[in-house]
Amino acid sequence: MANTGGASPPRRGSSRRGRRAGQPYPSGGRASGRQTGPQADPVRTLAFQVLCAVSHDGAYANLELARQLGKAGFSERDAAFATELVAGTCRFQGSYDLVIERASGRALNKFQPAVIDLLRMTSHELLSMRIPAHAAIDTSVEIAAARIGRRVTGLVNAVSRRISERDFEQWLDLLAEGMDELGQLALRSHHPRWIVQAFAERLPEPELALALAADNSPPAVQLAVRPGLLDVRDLPEVEPARYSPYGAYAHRPPASYAAVRAGLAGVQDEGSQLMALALANADAPAGPWLDMCAGPGGKAALLRGLAGGNAETLLASELRPHRAELVRQNLAAYSDAGHGVIVADGTRPPWREASFAKVLLDAPCTGLGALRRRPESRWRRGPAALAELAPLQQRLLAAAVASTMPSGVIAYVTCSPHLRETWEAVESLGPDAVEILSAAEYLPNVPDAADGGFVQLWPHRHNTDAMFLALLRRR
Repeated sequence: MANTGGASPPRRGSSRRGRRAGQPYPSGGRASGRQTGPQADPVRTLAFQVLCAVSHDGAYANLELARQLGKAGFSERDAAFATELVAGTCRFQGSYDLVIERASGRALNKFQPAVIDLLRMTSHELLSMRIPAHAAIDTSVEIAAARIGRRVTGLVNAVSRRISERDFEQWLDLLAEGMDELGQLALRSHHPRWIVQAFAERLPEPELALALAADNSPPAVQLAVRPGLLDVRDLPEVEPARYSPYGAYAHRPPASYAAVRAGLAGVQDEGSQLMALALANADAPAGPWLDMCAGPGGKAALLRGLAGGNAETLLASELRPHRAELVRQNLAAYSDAGHGVIVADGTRPPWREASFAKVLLDAPCTGLGALRRRPESRWRRGPAALAELAPLQQRLLAAAVASTMPSGVIAYVTCSPHLRETWEAVESLGPDAVEILSAAEYLPNVPDAADGGFVQLWPHRHNTDAMFLALLRRR
């Protein structure tokens, strides 16, 4: 649902101490950080501020939440409560938007942007958490008074009370009336319809609901040790990963591990680890390796360690300078002699053609494979994003092939199962450019991963992000 703003009409008898009708919010439409009333609940207020940053500033929920929690100094219990408020609200946002519209009797774009964020959060408390209705509603009204303006408190109170009149299942039953089967599945799984359609094209019908449900289960934190620098068995309080010999499930916050602080390990989904391992396992001529879109650097760190034993060198290239700096940080524990990091546009590479024995292209994509860890992204992009991303992916893949020496191997990777970003991208090369290797053969211990000649991982099958891999040998 769009939340395009627009001030709600003045309410009779409301206070004029808040923002004047039509006056824009600071910071691109967010609620003001200036107190205009009594101090509201600090944990809920922080969650509300994070949601405003996600909705109106394009922030990533997990990063913005971590940033604000780092400053707040909350207890572990309060931090967990704020995390659930933010992640759950982002995850179910589309369903909550429909509830808000039905409960209020007005279109979403008739509300002020910050009011929408507050009502979404209140909906999550009322419909998906065991919070007494009076507590959720009262604190939301307090936040409205303190952070938006007293003029909207009556509206927030009234709509919140209407929402509390039904439980979530009752609201979903009401909203599902008249929808077709696919629309009902999208509503009840809390996904946009176009994503459900894309998954339906890739999965057997009995698995579709399982895959969508897996997107709504927050993943466990996974770590990857740097090959050649640390053995996963040296990490305390972890559980070894299912498939990656360098991966582990963390049982405490990543920053509490000395190995993470020292750069000997980092946070990385096991699916991403497997993509780098498959490329490392493939036979190729001797020569340097290239990580073409390397930011933030987790795969580059794995490749650096895996290539180092063969006296190879790794070049990590990244378009955005701040992401290139993250790559440098991830590689910092290794000797500079074995790698380099540059800022470059992969579609117009500064290196010579046919320079690399192995090339990893983890292409920019819709991120449909990581919806469980970035719940807001399902509502942030629509199918129109494919019109921009698919041509870019094809240009990058063509450049990756051109960068690879004859008989060298390219790993084309996306964190998306969408056909247009996976199969169709590879098909754009034509049959004479590359030989498609059987990617699953290079990950022999990963079951149910073969997707034709490619690999497709799924959260409900492998407990990883839905990563796609094509291994291609340049003819």
